[in-house]
Parts: sequence; structure tokens; C-alpha cells
Amino acid sequence: MIHRLIRPLMVAIAIIALAACGSSNSPMAMSGSPGVDLGTAAPDGPARIVSISTVATEILFAIGASDRVVAVDSQSNHPTEAPITDLSGFEPNVEAILGFQPDLVILSYDPGDVVASLEAAGVATLLQGAAYTIADTYSQIEALGAATGDEDAADALVLDMRAEIADLVDSVEPREEPLSYYHELDDTLYTVTSSTFIGEVYTLAGLVNAADPADADGSAWGYPQLSAEYLLDADPDLIFLADTRCCAQDAETVAARPGWESLTAVETGRIVELDDDVASRWGPRVVDFVRAIVNAVNAID
Repeated sequence: MIHRLIRPLMVAIAIIALAACGSSNSPMAMSGSPGVDLGTAAPDGPARIVSISTVATEILFAIGASDRVVAVDSQSNHPTEAPITDLSGFEPNVEAILGFQPDLVILSYDPGDVVASLEAAGVATLLQGAAYTIADTYSQIEALGAATGDEDAADALVLDMRAEIADLVDSVEPREEPLSYYHELDDTLYTVTSSTFIGEVYTLAGLVNAADPADADGSAWGYPQLSAEYLLDADPDLIFLADTRCCAQDAETVAARPGWESLTAVETGRIVELDDDVASRWGPRVVDFVRAIVNAVNAID
């Protein structure tokens, strides 16, 4: 039930996160205690970090800051050694966070005065909302590196990610007619268009989004809910499932949906079962997401 509620709310959370960043052009904002910025609050880098962001948690471990991470939110299940707690990323509790005595807190969402309250308690914060582009992901990695004193490791991670993604994209053979796809967020047929972060990744692989006409005016913020009739008419060449964990969907359950047995993707076996988390956490594992898509495309003769 929780996961079903999260999917339709993805757009709202992204919008709120952007608003929380004020006039910044990037989905992030940094602050410290009154009169103190992150650079002077901890000259050698913060010693106790709390991450209330699944993406930030993955980045922190990827840039070598794991030894200073004392607590992460309840959804930060990767990597497995992350010190997971019952801290909520959707309803952050200031008192619970302060109980870990942090000198830096990273959040993906500020539902009210959480950041202000942490600042008032003398704790530096870094608010990073949902990335809107792959470039935003790189910027967030670099910002986390700067905030933790791991700039070199963060820069190296970004360079590696850029190189790996470039190699993967270069491996895709051009086609006379581009393949179309449908990316499923959940089994109520919520999806994404090319205007989203996820859509950008598929575009790198030369794919055309079958859902784009469903949100041509952008009124669904790139996250329309399709009907079965729409999909049967669109008949995508590939189906990517990002609801294998949340909704127990796989190639078999998709093929069993009424009328779906006639879809090209079902008839040809072009149903790709993604890891839900990899497809929705836009940090270091974006490379894994790109790889899964490119491998599926390159497997088609």
C-alpha cells in the first residue's frame, strides 16, 4: 500500500522539493547554522552525518564518506551496510534526527520547518530534491563531495559515471526505425514521458516513448496514468517494468493481463524486469539503469 501511494506522489514531491530550493536553478540548497556556512562549520568535514535521502545515502557511500554516516532513513536500504533506522524521509522528525547528534543532515524533502529547526539547533543541512536531469545528478554528487570534504572522490565518481554512460550509449547501433517503449511505474499504469529524468535515460538509448502523446501538454508533469486501451493501441516494442518489487509484476503477470498477449513486446518476449530502486534512485546507480536499457536494446536483432 505504501509503495502504491508513493508512485502517484512522485510528481508532487518533486515539485515541492524544487520550491524548497527557492530561486536556485539546481534542485539543491545548502545552509548551516545562523551565521555559519558549511565551509566553516567543519573545516575537516563533518564527523557525524545523517542522511534522510536514499539517493544521498548511496552517494555518500560511493564517495567514501561512509565512516561518518551515523544514521540513514528507513528507505535507505542500499548499500546493505548503511546504518538504517526508522527515520522517515517523508515526515522528518527533528527531535529524532538530533538524537544522533549530527553536524550535517542531508534531506531530499522539507515538509515544513525541518531545515530551519535543524539550523536553529546549530546543525548544517544540505537539501537535495529530486534530480530532473542526469546533469543534476552529477551536480548533487559534487555538492555532497564539497559538503563532506570528499571533493576529489566526488569528482572522480562523476568522471567515471560520465565515461561509463558514454561507452554504453556508443554501443547502441542506430536503427532506421527507432524502437518504442513503455516504462511502468506501477500496475495501475502510471508511467513517465520523455520530459522526465527517466525519459532522458531512455532517449540516450535511442528509444521513443509510447507515452509522450498522453501528456503532450505537460499537465501530468511527465507522469501520466495510461489506460490499457491506450497501451494496446500504442503497441510498444519494449516494456520495462519498474514495479517488480512493489507490485510483484513480471513478464508472466504482464502477459496475463486481458488483451496484452497480442502486444508486440509480449509476443517477442521484450519485457525487461528492472530493479525498482535502481530505476527510481538517481545517484551512482544511474549507470546500472542505463546499462539495463542498453543491454535490452542491443539484444534485439
